[in-house]
Amino acid sequence: MSYKFVDHATDAIIEVTAKDIKEAFSVAAEAVINLTLDQDSVKEIEKKEFSAQGKDLHYLLFSWLEEIPFVLITEGFAIKRIEFDIIEDNGYKINATAFGESLDVHKHNFKVEVKAPTFYEMEINQKNGVFMKFLLDL
Repeated sequence: MSYKFVDHATDAIIEVTAKDIKEAFSVAAEAVINLTLDQDSVKEIEKKEFSAQGKDLHYLLFSWLEEIPFVLITEGFAIKRIEFDIIEDNGYKINATAFGESLDVHKHNFKVEVKAPTFYEMEINQKNGVFMKFLLDL
């Protein structure tokens, strides 16, 4: 499981490889968190529950990529790790718990604000593991 940033002039394009879809969503979350702040500097003091949902995996990924920056930036919660389940029932839903602490831009080395995910260049391929590609507007 891994992620990498693809060169882009103004936005972030991220490619994820994983063994299954849950691991791919976990790696995508880690990429977004590390793009935003220094995850290693965060302590697990509190927890915050959140969810994402979509009619298919592309919409679920879009919703997931919206919720993580919302928790980080709007709610001011620095995330160390996330536990979650993906539920498939007439669409998809993720119920998640983020562990971390209140965001401190200096302590957590705040890097960049993610404005929004996009469907542009979004890809989810489930052959021989999972490959995801998505673009974040910074």
